[in-house]
Amino acid sequence: MKRVLGLALLLGLAGEASLAVQAAPPPARKRALPSPAPVVDEGPLEAVVETAEGSFTIRLLADLAPRHVRHFAKTARAGGFDGTTFHRIVPRGIIQGGDPLSKDPAKKSLYGTGGLGLLKSEFSPRPMTRGSVAAVLRPRDPDSAGNQFFVVLSDQPSLTGKFTIFGEVTSGMDVVDRIGETPVEGDKPVPRIVLQKVTIRAVAASPSPSPSPAG
Repeated sequence: MKRVLGLALLLGLAGEASLAVQAAPPPARKRALPSPAPVVDEGPLEAVVETAEGSFTIRLLADLAPRHVRHFAKTARAGGFDGTTFHRIVPRGIIQGGDPLSKDPAKKSLYGTGGLGLLKSEFSPRPMTRGSVAAVLRPRDPDSAGNQFFVVLSDQPSLTGKFTIFGEVTSGMDVVDRIGETPVEGDKPVPRIVLQKVTIRAVAASPSPSPSPAG
């Protein structure tokens, strides 16, 4: 019988940083500020995730979750995912990774708590089907996404609309399945499954069809 993940995806609450209160500076002469740089439309992007099990490709869905896609691409380009692990595996359910704390084996007890609380949700009615890539959340906090993400190994209709989907695996799903078959203790993989490198690239344009010969 298909396992329904439901709340099993949700992580424990991470500690919140306290904010320092500063005295307001004396009034200063107002001056015109430069306009912020516009967000450049790069066109469709995809991410290539390299692991010891092989590589798989995620098409990033900017039309569905633009903030999540921009954050994922920015983090990947800065090397933020390189050396992290898939630290949580639910067999036939999901593989979860991207926590910056998972780069350090000494912080194993903290895996799953890092890199969250950076993004507001961009929920959609898109079905949570096999190959979907979505943002991890803290429990009961829909606006707590960040670096962590999960890839769905089998259809999970109970999760539709509860997590932001920002990508889909377009090739290498067999690699994802192999990662999902890693031996686990509870939901923790026994060997380290490292994301060796995540590369962002433009989606290759499909060739235009050749014109039909004139009759």
